[in-house]
Amino acid sequence: MMGRRPVAYVALLRGVNNAGTARRVAMADIRALFEGLGFRDVRTLLNSGNVVFSVPTKRPGDVRARIEKALASKLGFACPVIILSADEVATAVRDNPLSHVATNPSHLLVLVPQVPSDLGRLKPLLKERWAPEALALGSRVAYLWCANGVAKSPIWAAVDRALERTGTARNIATLTKAVALVEGPPS
Repeated sequence: MMGRRPVAYVALLRGVNNAGTARRVAMADIRALFEGLGFRDVRTLLNSGNVVFSVPTKRPGDVRARIEKALASKLGFACPVIILSADEVATAVRDNPLSHVATNPSHLLVLVPQVPSDLGRLKPLLKERWAPEALALGSRVAYLWCANGVAKSPIWAAVDRALERTGTARNIATLTKAVALVEGPPS
């Protein structure tokens, strides 16, 4: 009888290696931390806290809590971690409702709240006029078109405030690369 395949995930670490943050860490250290937790096929993407990994199905446990605890104890800082399954990441990229307006992938954010039900906190923002920006909600993520860039985006500020800074965002190009990593062989 063949064993089950490990379950693939993407971890998004909020605030790691962002400009102006004290939370600087080498991606090699992040990979070592994940491997030390028993995760497999650990790969990092870019230098901003994106980790693709798999969990042996025999001991999935509370993956997020284990990672957050290890970050705090081994790297010396608390860091919110959001975990998406490989399917959730692929769905977020595939079902992008703003692809028709987003002309620059670095300005199209996919925001993931730490608690999935928190997407409901963004529903009142759907009633506001944001042009030339746009907001849409998916099943697990929110899509933000920041037409003139993220730094001065009113929609980004409103969404981050509504979620009380408990979510994290990546641009669509980064998530597309994460899907490719999840679907491809480990390096």
